[in-house]
Amino acid sequence: MSELPAQPTRGSSLRLSLACELGEVRPALSIVRAFLTDQGVGEREAAQCQLALAEACNNAIQYARSGERHQPIGIVVTCDDTQIELRTEDHTPGFEWRESVTLPPPDSEGGRGLFLIRSLMGQVTYLRGPSANCLVMRRRRDRALPSSPRERGGTVEELQRRLEEERHIVTAMAEELSSCYESLSAIFRYGAESDRSADFSEFPRRLLHDLLHITGAEWYVMRLLPEGESRLTVFAASEPGLLLEPLVIPESVDPASPLEVIAAVRRQDAWFDPPGLLPPQDPLALARPGSIGLVHPVFFGETVVGTLTVGSSPGKTSLTAAKVSVIHTFADFLAIQLVNARYRQERLNGLLVGRELEIARHIQRSLLIKTLPQLPGVSLAGYCESARQVGGDFYDVIKLSDTSVLLMISDVMGKGIPAAMFAVILRCLVRALRTQAPRPARLLAQVNQLLFDELSEVEMFITAQLAFVDLASRRMVVASAGHCPLLITTAGGTGYRVISPEGMPLGVLVDAEYKEETVPLERDARVLLYTDGITDAENANGEVIGQELLMEWLKQGSLDGRSAEQMREDLVAELRQCQGNQVLNDDQTFLILAG
Repeated sequence: MSELPAQPTRGSSLRLSLACELGEVRPALSIVRAFLTDQGVGEREAAQCQLALAEACNNAIQYARSGERHQPIGIVVTCDDTQIELRTEDHTPGFEWRESVTLPPPDSEGGRGLFLIRSLMGQVTYLRGPSANCLVMRRRRDRALPSSPRERGGTVEELQRRLEEERHIVTAMAEELSSCYESLSAIFRYGAESDRSADFSEFPRRLLHDLLHITGAEWYVMRLLPEGESRLTVFAASEPGLLLEPLVIPESVDPASPLEVIAAVRRQDAWFDPPGLLPPQDPLALARPGSIGLVHPVFFGETVVGTLTVGSSPGKTSLTAAKVSVIHTFADFLAIQLVNARYRQERLNGLLVGRELEIARHIQRSLLIKTLPQLPGVSLAGYCESARQVGGDFYDVIKLSDTSVLLMISDVMGKGIPAAMFAVILRCLVRALRTQAPRPARLLAQVNQLLFDELSEVEMFITAQLAFVDLASRRMVVASAGHCPLLITTAGGTGYRVISPEGMPLGVLVDAEYKEETVPLERDARVLLYTDGITDAENANGEVIGQELLMEWLKQGSLDGRSAEQMREDLVAELRQCQGNQVLNDDQTFLILAG
């Protein structure tokens, strides 16, 4: 309770204020009971007042809307020599109090609390207001026990009728308490079991069999709505004959629609009681003709995740309100467990996929050449960083002789495992055809023919660049398959050239032809092969590096006489500064030759 006095004021009046939570009711009732006892109220009479006040507080809390639950529940108890008055102030929408409150039928979901209050208190008034409501309950205090039925306020027949009504109330409450106890026991037992079990399919079936025992029903069908689908499929059934075909969920329903579909679309219970209420062609009517029961839509939050149908044979007792409440409780519990199981499975799948991607990343990294071959008078350095665990960028350096190497860089369209697979295949093909390295255009044409069917089947392509470097003749032969231009400095770093021979990406045309361009490799030249993830990188000001800035950086490295490794570190530092705390949008790969 948010405002309970430590010691209530002794006298004729007691005021309490409790938070709008069921857990606050019991301590408040104990204080009221003690107050009434101090005022000389008898044990039986105090217990009746306590029970009426409990019903009033529970109703005030149960029907409070989410935006009203911050408002407290007020209680005022007044006691004098002749009368006891109980007042509760609530902040619910309120309701119309009927002058005549009778005992509701067994299958009614409400009304018993109001009847109980009327039976226990002599006079009840409900005052509705714009911001709060007040329930006033009064009764005259008991005095000496009357000596005859007439003095007690009625005939023997009247007293017997009232006794039968009270016995009916007590029986209904006992049944509801028993059902609640069994329900909670089953839910706690299976809740603990579901946390330990990796298989979600078995324990809900045992829980639903317990539901049949608690409610006295005979059969059940539970359907689920798989994520991303619009049809209800049977998840569990009490017998093989109820393993029914899936039901498609339409945008709207009519009376002839299957009852399970109606319940799911209208998001409310659908009853088939009395017998014969189901349309003859309804799957439930065909499987269990003449049955009685209800279909309950199963929710998680505001999302319908399935339906739960519970039924019995003709002639069985209809479901009471207490049993319907048990069905709702079981359905809510199963919905929570179902969604939790899905989350656990998604998390497990994510971990497995993550592990597989990590393995793929290690495999791809292991295929990257670890130590670049060094030739007399030149140095080589490379860098490759994937936007995901694995990517489609790749570079390779194949030593052909003591004075020649083949430089390769490629970019497979897309990211992830498919791109990484084609990058590895390309590497293997180029290495297998290394004898064609002095003619890189011919090598690209052969590789294109070998990869065309596989690439076109998955609608992917690869851009690639090959550069045959011959130090004996100080020349370089370049061929490109739609890749970024190769950059090379000239005349001691004072100038540069952009080399971009014509050629379609691999996998676009089966008979594509490629051109070569031969350029001199001057002393102290710097050569850069790169993918578009380098030129598309943005700095903190939102400016992309671009080809011109990259060319200026390359020229400066040539003028400063920096080695390939030093230039690699410079460019990596610049890329990381541009990236900051952001995730890479594209793979970044480059290869540098200094000499």
